[in-house]
Amino acid sequence: MPAVLVYARRSGRVLMIHRDARDQASDYHSGKWNGLGGKCEPDESPRQTAKRELREESGLDLAEESFRPLGVLQFPNFKAHKSEDWLAFVFTVDVPDAAQVLGGPEGSLHWIPDSDVPSLALWKGDALFLPYVLAQRPFIGTIWYEGEEVSRHWIQVLS
Repeated sequence: MPAVLVYARRSGRVLMIHRDARDQASDYHSGKWNGLGGKCEPDESPRQTAKRELREESGLDLAEESFRPLGVLQFPNFKAHKSEDWLAFVFTVDVPDAAQVLGGPEGSLHWIPDSDVPSLALWKGDALFLPYVLAQRPFIGTIWYEGEEVSRHWIQVLS
């Protein structure tokens, strides 16, 4: 399933969503901190998806060309029922200081200092690739999960 992750950046901070608004029983992201993003729609490029998802989840409507591709991640059999293979295109985008962020139905949005990101309740696999996102280092990788635990991973930094 193609999807995107968007890490919006502003003055040494990254916009993260705390998945605290949905019914906890039905949301396997409940309680976690994530980048923004979601599934690609039919006939939509990953960059178009990144722009749409950022707008839908935060109210930020930035120019499509301002979204920078940074990585590609594969998540085989990701979900409690081992039924979904995800391929996530990772983007970063700079957000002007004056731009206002709106909340959404999936959770509360917060500008987190880069240095505080590792201490958040992240998916364990996110902790493996987020240092590359924060350092703006291109990468590719695969992260395998068993439930909420990473069973193995491979991440390669691209030069």
